[in-house]
Amino acid sequence: MLKKLLQLTLVSLLFSACSEEQKSVSPQTQEKPELQLQQASFRELNGFSQDNLTEAFHAFELSCNAIDKIKTPYLGTAEIKVPTKEYQKVCARFRKTPPKNFRTFLEQTFQPYLVVFQGSSKGKFTSYYEAALHASRTPSERYKYPIYGKPDDLIEFNPRDFDPEMPSRRLVGRVEGQKLVPYYTRREIVSGTFDAPVILWADSYVDIYVMQIQGSAVARLDDGSDVRIGFADTNGREFKGIGSILLENKLIPPGQASMGNIKRWLKENAAAALDHMNDNKRYVFHRLVDAEGPIGALGVPLTAGRSLAVDKRYIPLGVPLWLETTGPHHEKIEKLVMAQDIGGAIKGGVRGDYFWGSGDDSVLELAGKMNSKGRYFILLPKNVQLQGLMTNER
Repeated sequence: MLKKLLQLTLVSLLFSACSEEQKSVSPQTQEKPELQLQQASFRELNGFSQDNLTEAFHAFELSCNAIDKIKTPYLGTAEIKVPTKEYQKVCARFRKTPPKNFRTFLEQTFQPYLVVFQGSSKGKFTSYYEAALHASRTPSERYKYPIYGKPDDLIEFNPRDFDPEMPSRRLVGRVEGQKLVPYYTRREIVSGTFDAPVILWADSYVDIYVMQIQGSAVARLDDGSDVRIGFADTNGREFKGIGSILLENKLIPPGQASMGNIKRWLKENAAAALDHMNDNKRYVFHRLVDAEGPIGALGVPLTAGRSLAVDKRYIPLGVPLWLETTGPHHEKIEKLVMAQDIGGAIKGGVRGDYFWGSGDDSVLELAGKMNSKGRYFILLPKNVQLQGLMTNER
């Protein structure tokens, strides 16, 4: 019944998607692909010989733990096609490598490529962190804001499963009567009677909102214990950054839209803040996790200073990247990172969100101030064939 219902409503749901698809230039008429790679050497990676790679060794191991479980022919659906079996062979060799030989292992196993997107190797790099909030397992006058788990009525599907000519994308909806309709917006979830499991109750909606932006949090419970909250799913709606919303409404001055300043404004202007937060239609659902760190989209714990959120349409999750950018105080960041997460605002072939770590508002200040230009090199196994992606542009 559900399959039939999906088929009946597919055309109306995908009308805008189809329109966008028709406007795009077909691959046959493009002069060059949007994403290109330029072969490089390890000598061209600034700071490679100085990087303390023992810090990255465990992050690499965690990526291998996830990749070893992948059954599909390639790592994800990124434009850069990395055969799963080839990378699993790399992981097998890695497991025989002691940390002191990690640098040599990388040089002998991988070929660096500078990533070029839309003709440029420069892109935007921001950072994020694992937030902390106060919560309880039971509601009370203080702990009155629900942290929702994934709703039972949330349905997701790929239109290509029903029509191979449709674009491959993830759509989210719910059944209403005899129709499949888009899932509730944030405003509808917050304002109405919403039926979903509640995993915890928090004492601040602003803290829940910040957690949804960051993707995860450590909850400090009223019984003195800590639990970790991870990402479960979203309502599939469009994401709009709260910084952009406040700037558009002239509520904070230009240049002051750091996450720390935003959080302070939201807490000091509670009534207006709720309305503006709800202008972001996307809502994130969470789950309790038992892990050494926040869980990224790859399904492994993130490592402070060694995990990067990327756009998985272009960069396969799990692969190593050599990152060259600057931090919030203009200090150099030149190090090996692992593509282990994604983010709603992370769009483009040269775009990254650097995981700063876990902590309180002091960590938030650091993470929220990073907004830098930079570049990265993707490290691919030497025998991976790259068809149609090579370029000499920088």
